[in-house]
Amino acid sequence: MAERTVSVLEGSTFVVGDRTGDVRPGNGREHGFFANDTRFVSRWELAVDSTPLTLLGLDQDTHFLAQFFLTPDVAPEEQAPYSVMRRRLLDEAWIEELTIVSHRHAPSEVGVRLAVDTDFADLFEVKDGADADRDITWHHDDATGTLTLSYERDGFERSVAVGTDPPARFTGGGLAYSLLLAPGESWTATFTITPCSRQPGVAFATRAAPRGSLEAQRATKAMELEEWLAQAPVLETEDHTLGRTYRASLTDLAALRLHPDLGDPATLPAAGLPWFMALFGRDSLITSLQALPYLPGLAATTLRVLAARQATTRDDFHEQEPGKILHELRFGELTASGRRPHSPYFGSADATPLFLVLLDEYHRWTGDDDLVRALEPHARAALFWIEDSGDIDGDGYVEYQRRNVETGLLNQCWKDSWDSMQFADGTLARGPIATCEIQGYVYDARRRCARLAREVWGDAPLARRLDEQADVLRARVRRDFWMPERGCHALALDGDKRQVDGLSSNIGHLLWSGLPNAEESAAIAGRLLGEELFSGWGVRTLGSREGGYNPLGYHTGTVWPHENSMIVAGLARYGHDEAAAAVGGAILAAAPHFEHRLPEVFAGYPAQVTGVPVAFPTASRPQAWAAGAPLLLLTTLLGLEPGQPRASATLPAGGREATLHRDPER
Repeated sequence: MAERTVSVLEGSTFVVGDRTGDVRPGNGREHGFFANDTRFVSRWELAVDSTPLTLLGLDQDTHFLAQFFLTPDVAPEEQAPYSVMRRRLLDEAWIEELTIVSHRHAPSEVGVRLAVDTDFADLFEVKDGADADRDITWHHDDATGTLTLSYERDGFERSVAVGTDPPARFTGGGLAYSLLLAPGESWTATFTITPCSRQPGVAFATRAAPRGSLEAQRATKAMELEEWLAQAPVLETEDHTLGRTYRASLTDLAALRLHPDLGDPATLPAAGLPWFMALFGRDSLITSLQALPYLPGLAATTLRVLAARQATTRDDFHEQEPGKILHELRFGELTASGRRPHSPYFGSADATPLFLVLLDEYHRWTGDDDLVRALEPHARAALFWIEDSGDIDGDGYVEYQRRNVETGLLNQCWKDSWDSMQFADGTLARGPIATCEIQGYVYDARRRCARLAREVWGDAPLARRLDEQADVLRARVRRDFWMPERGCHALALDGDKRQVDGLSSNIGHLLWSGLPNAEESAAIAGRLLGEELFSGWGVRTLGSREGGYNPLGYHTGTVWPHENSMIVAGLARYGHDEAAAAVGGAILAAAPHFEHRLPEVFAGYPAQVTGVPVAFPTASRPQAWAAGAPLLLLTTLLGLEPGQPRASATLPAGGREATLHRDPER
């Protein structure tokens, strides 16, 4: 069974440890203190009198604070000699408060040791379990008790300072205190762990000094979280589980906020903990779209940041082409040294049309003409990429085939694992690959940009041309992708223009994009709700009778909440309200089984077999577009539209009425 970890985070800065608060190296664990795609602390292990500590209780009701209540592991007939409490908070730095309370009835000596170490490993190394040896310098200031560990190579610099109050003694492998505690006496020490990053060509935000004591920072951050939550509409419902899911989604999005260097407090969503705490084009775009009626600022920031980093040249290593929107941006040593292409990496074929989809949807909800006008050159460049580099073989479809064959992604759609593109018999497709949902995104992007061209950019000829291109694409997809014998579209066309005939969830994206006609939509809805794709907890990524089906395959049989939220929106778009309610209700009903915080993905086992949704062992949580899924589901199931002050409906999950509205006092 996978070890349960405890994560405390603030954007891309986070600590992952065990349930006693220790960070332990080795065994492929993701334990550590991470920032800027680097592990700054790989060991943080507490020992009190050399006796193992056991967990009494764990409290974590916010993403930025955790409290661990511990005691020595003594025999049942023995009384505990003392209690230990660890309080951990993430803000501009990691703050940890350690308190020991003596329960002995006479003065007693207590030895406290904290083993500290670092490897300054790149996040990719940690994920792959292959971190390299580094020459690390240790320095301890005896006067202040500050321990500093540092590393430098070819201008790439990382250091971490561990401040102690009261000053600690350096032991060669960490920090120590020798205490003499009176009966009932309480002793407290505070540790401040501050990472520092420098590297050529990157201007990292300067980390401020901690904002007061741990308690003061807790109060400040709690207030900031409430201010964030207050930006969203109020959900009124007697379904308390739905209310908890709604709040959990908003707080997960708060936890995942990145602060790009835009000279203001604007934020956008990172993809997910622990491996994807970075800017991802596709993830940030979809999450921002899901959250638009609730937190429109995420979309504005995402659009501005991605436009600022839009490709202008061709580069095979980074897979960039003029007009293309990035896939992933990293700052670790492997990227800085050129061993990984993520500075940024452009290996996705769907982020570019999704950028255009979000631009129009943002305008629909906000009416922000200024941003849409400012990003017009970027939108035109994205449209150019779709016609030019995105269409690898000139057949009118957007395809992908990696050009970085060493470290690039094999599949560059949202199902980007190596085995996701399968024929019905399980055979893997060969590229260039044109997936059906990307053609839907392109169709939608052209329709939406035609509207912007008419109503905002004042370019009627462009609008006509885009509508004509959309009409042609729609007709060609119906001709080339439709499989009459299966009653749905093919997953993709392979490099020989053969239909990749696997039954997949991708067909639901076509409904979201509005590409199929009414007859096709009815057939697709039937396939999505059939027993092969619908598990009872959601639509699977691959049908259960396909040759490569696996209910625990990352993209070959699992259920993804974000995808299901898009499928529900697509079903509702075509008036398949019962089907939308069935899928949407299933996802909302699954949320309480995951503490109301939907994970990135869960297993595709049939509901009638398991009775509960089953966790996927390595799913990210919190994860941005999983957190956004309940928001898009509410938008769809309540029928919320731009400019509408409130929306009410009886929701399928609990059978109770729910109402969304803006608080008039805010």
